[in-house]
Order: sequence, then structure tokens, then C-alpha cells
Amino acid sequence: MGSRRRRGALALLLVALLALGLQVHGEKNPELHCGVCRALVAELDWAIKQVDPKKTIQVGSFRISPDGSQKPNEIPYAKSETHLLELFETICSNMDDYALYVDPETQKKTYMRFAPRDSEKLGSVDFKNFKFDPENSKSLKFVCESILEEYEEEIISLFAHEADHVADKLCSEKSEICDLSGQSFHSDL
Repeated sequence: MGSRRRRGALALLLVALLALGLQVHGEKNPELHCGVCRALVAELDWAIKQVDPKKTIQVGSFRISPDGSQKPNEIPYAKSETHLLELFETICSNMDDYALYVDPETQKKTYMRFAPRDSEKLGSVDFKNFKFDPENSKSLKFVCESILEEYEEEIISLFAHEADHVADKLCSEKSEICDLSGQSFHSDL
């Protein structure tokens, strides 16, 4: 009788997991995904700008040339693959500082940072226009991690080689997460 009960419990658990899986893998919320993509770029861009521009890292081959010299290639550390991969480990936790913002005049919804960064002061943020939801915070982090996983190479390439409009290039052109005509994003407080 105990094994029948366990099988019944396992079957119920399987049904629940399948139902949850269908909800999780259902239709994407374009507003959420676009907002998170643009927030991710803003967070990476801010973190990169915090690194001393004079700091470099040696990359490439350390082989000795025919004349006996060894000349490693040095690149700026801030936009190096090494630094970007380090940032990828923790950057999505910054999504806790974002919430849905509804513009009081246009009613346009965007995801906006509401909390100041370490070096920033709290500006004149109108918190009444933010929609705070703990479940939404978990969704933001999950979507951020999904974008990082799926577009890791594109993100590294864009930050290493591109200087301008990384959010548009990643979120609209490369991934097509955002509609080219639509989504705007506010990265300022």
C-alpha cells in the first residue's frame, strides 16, 4: 500500500511540475523581457565604467618569437572577456533594484531602477509610480539569467568591440527581444 501511495504522490508531483513548466515556458512577456534586456545592458555598462581605464589584462599567446622575445598582447581590462564573465556571475542580482514604472502622463510601462547605486545619491524618484511586486523581482532575475545564458557570446562581442547603442544592438537587432519601434527604457533615477 505504501508504494501505491508513493506512486500516486509522484504522479501528482509530475502533473504539478508539468503544469508549472507550461506556465514558465508559456508566452514571453515582451515588456518584461525587453525591460530586463535593457536593464542588463545598463548594469553592465555602469559596472564597466567603474573600472580604471588604465587597467589592462594580458591576453593571447605567450609564445616566444624567433628572436627570443616574448610579447603578450594587452587589452583594457574593463571590456575584456575575463571581466565580463566575472560580471555575469552577479549582475542579475541587480534586478532587485528594478521595478515596473508607469509614466503618469502617458501610462507607458517600463522597467526602471529605483534604488541608487553605491556611488549615487537618491534623486527625486517618485515611488508612487512604481509597481513593487516581490514575485516580479524573481521574474526579473530569472529573465536576466536566461538572457545572459542565451546571448553570452553576443554580449561579450558587443561590449568588447562596440561602444555605442549596445542596448539597441543586443535587445533589438541581435536577439529581437525588443520591438525596434517600441520599447523605451529609463536607466536614470
